Amino acid sequence: MAAKIISGKEISQEIRQELRQEVQELQEKHGVVPGLVTILVGENPASVSYVTAKQRTAKDLGFYSVQENLPEEVSEDELLQMIEKYNKDEKIHGILVQLPLPKHINERKVIHAIDPRKDVDGFHPVNVGKMVIGEPCFLPCTPHGILVMLHRAGVEVDGAEVVVVGRSNIVGKPIANLLLQKRKPVGNATVTVCHTGTRDLAAHTRRADILIVAAGRPKVITADMVKEGVVVIDVGVNRIGTTPEGKAILCGDVDFEAVKEKASAITPVPGGVGPMTITMLMKNTVEAAKLWAGLPSEVG
Repeated sequence: MAAKIISGKEISQEIRQELRQEVQELQEKHGVVPGLVTILVGENPASVSYVTAKQRTAKDLGFYSVQENLPEEVSEDELLQMIEKYNKDEKIHGILVQLPLPKHINERKVIHAIDPRKDVDGFHPVNVGKMVIGEPCFLPCTPHGILVMLHRAGVEVDGAEVVVVGRSNIVGKPIANLLLQKRKPVGNATVTVCHTGTRDLAAHTRRADILIVAAGRPKVITADMVKEGVVVIDVGVNRIGTTPEGKAILCGDVDFEAVKEKASAITPVPGGVGPMTITMLMKNTVEAAKLWAGLPSEVG
């Protein structure tokens, strides 16, 4: 039997509707409007597309939304001054600097400059540290989205054998950490992290009850590398060509058509993890607004 499709698009729409109502209540009952600024340096097409989608979603949910476009040659000091301006802006609760940045700008310095209470990407060392020890904080958006997808799809994580392929700071490391924690409702798993130095990757992936793949390589996970009944979360988005009309052809890090015949549940690409990332950014911004207003918040 083919796998159940875990649709990030559908789950994302459900959460956005919940957020839309929450934003309305925040404004009506407390006079609070969540504020998000996105800062884009240069004109990288992928970055422009991501920022445009984030701004469109923020406005749709009723946020106070600001877009800052800076030239590729902007100095590091100018960017840091802009961040400090928004650190002090009471109407802005979330600051997002779109990565990657030009080579002459130190990304680490930029991330460190953002007030941790406005770090809705969840990249600041304060939030990363809190995440590791299980304290309330802004969770990085893609791992947070994966947790929500597993929960809403009814996947049993407690005690499961989870294999994560990829060890990036954005996906691999945080999702591995979150799933091994004794957290409710999704956690308490036994977690293995694989990477480019892993010997015999298939020996690990075949053990997985839940397989999370963020390797950045198209169709690296094939059907012979998974067991029957596995739950597959495919984080990869790879451009492998274009249609005659010029539209990009995308695929994940998993051979979807073959693996879905063995899996019990699987995320598609596109329409899987991707939509959840932006949605969890919006969720973090709403929680940040509550935090700044002194209202109960999931982040502190």
